[in-house]
Amino acid sequence: MKRLAILSALVLCLCACGKKAQEKPRYVWIDAPANFALYGNSIDSIAAGCSRIADMGFTDIIVDVRPTGGDVLFKSSVAPALTRMPRLRRGHGVTYIERTADFDYLQAFIEQGHKAGLRVHAGVNMMVGGWKVGDVEVGMVYEHPELKDWCTLDNTPSGLINTFDDAECIGARFLDPANPQVQEFLLAMLGDLASYKGLDGIVMDRCRYDDHAMDAGYTDIAKAAFTEYIGHEPEDWPVFKEIGMVFLEREPSELEKQWLTFRCQVIHDFVAKAAHKVHSVSPSVKFGVYVGAWFSEYYRSGVNWTSPRYDISHEEKTYWWAGPEYAATGFADLLDYIFLGAYTAADDIHGDNEWSMEGFAKLGRKRLCGEVPFASGPDIGNGEGFGDGGRQDIIPEIAATMLESADGLFIFDLCHIWRYGYQQAFKEGIAAAID
Repeated sequence: MKRLAILSALVLCLCACGKKAQEKPRYVWIDAPANFALYGNSIDSIAAGCSRIADMGFTDIIVDVRPTGGDVLFKSSVAPALTRMPRLRRGHGVTYIERTADFDYLQAFIEQGHKAGLRVHAGVNMMVGGWKVGDVEVGMVYEHPELKDWCTLDNTPSGLINTFDDAECIGARFLDPANPQVQEFLLAMLGDLASYKGLDGIVMDRCRYDDHAMDAGYTDIAKAAFTEYIGHEPEDWPVFKEIGMVFLEREPSELEKQWLTFRCQVIHDFVAKAAHKVHSVSPSVKFGVYVGAWFSEYYRSGVNWTSPRYDISHEEKTYWWAGPEYAATGFADLLDYIFLGAYTAADDIHGDNEWSMEGFAKLGRKRLCGEVPFASGPDIGNGEGFGDGGRQDIIPEIAATMLESADGLFIFDLCHIWRYGYQQAFKEGIAAAID
């Protein structure tokens, strides 16, 4: 039976590698805050945008319908509707765009995208529910402060602090993945999303712990669940005493190994529940996740996105400490597709190792063991060498490289294409790659 499973995975991998470029999907992500001024209140703009996206040679769009604030741009029985979109602009502070239209944002993209010949997927940020920059507090948990207990606790020099109150923490407010109420809420939300007629897929983003360091996740609920997981009260709480430890550069204790494994198990089990929920509502809707392709660092996010058959401790030098229990938390086999963000500097296109676009894709293929098709590609607006635009020269090379080394092309984000005038570069580059 084991030999048959290995043979099947090998066949899947060979088929994916041999698939012609013109048959591979080409995805572009449409971030909600960055694109809301254009699309938030205008179906005509959505229609025109979808037509232009298809003309460039993209086959699929991923429409962000739950930004990090936690309010949503689709009809949900549990999640609050987004009524104004906050946006942080460098040097300009926080500005807001009011939602004055009453059309269904996601449904409009589904209808207009399909008219343009595009497949339409919903991107949804999961383990977040608000964000804070300075005195500005926005999103679900601040609009409904009774949900404060859903937030994670951070280990700080002042002790354990709810991220809701943590003035030193900038950006997204993470929810506690181990909290059953958080999971129940998110699963109900996914059920609402999966019920959309014509939706082609759902892609979960930020389905993880806060990864600014290994300081997050120390709630009472998590402690109780961890106690059950290891069979006794943890000797130390928080488990990691060094505050701000971003990378594991020493031999972890047995308790620390168990804590790192426990967090991955929590995410694995939630992904399994989420996949079941989506497919129970609509078997035809694809289910997947976005993750960063830099797996060598992903233990700090509490996520193991590899195949459960992948020999992590042998293949990954930064996981020398990981045992079979950690490897078993891999969830690639639960997905219909996965998106690997190859977020490198603009000129780091070719290579065999991490921190090159090609290297990320090659390693991603090895780590996934043929379990699931993957698309990969860069952030074309924020990485080193991308931020000021003017990189039409490398767009064709990026398209060709990713369509050769991955099962599909993935580009973040649409706003950068419009802002820097990359339409023609993508049109020519994709056309050449699939010719």
